[in-house]
Amino acid sequence: MVHAYILIQTEVGKAAAVAASISEIAGVTRAEDVTGPYDVIVRAEANSVDELGRLVVARVQSVDGITRTLTCPVVNI
Repeated sequence: MVHAYILIQTEVGKAAAVAASISEIAGVTRAEDVTGPYDVIVRAEANSVDELGRLVVARVQSVDGITRTLTCPVVNI
């Protein structure tokens, strides 16, 4: 299982709506509004890195109001 944090920047005033929409996507375990350079932080999981990539590109980035994403896979060192 691959886990990742997805850092999201949104259009002004859209963070809550983006977090609510993303939280309904299969593979997303948590989506929260935050302050700072990013507006929403998402915790996601997938069976492989390729599946994680498809989740981000096909499902997360298609949510209305998102301007930029940064995916940070979790590594076990």
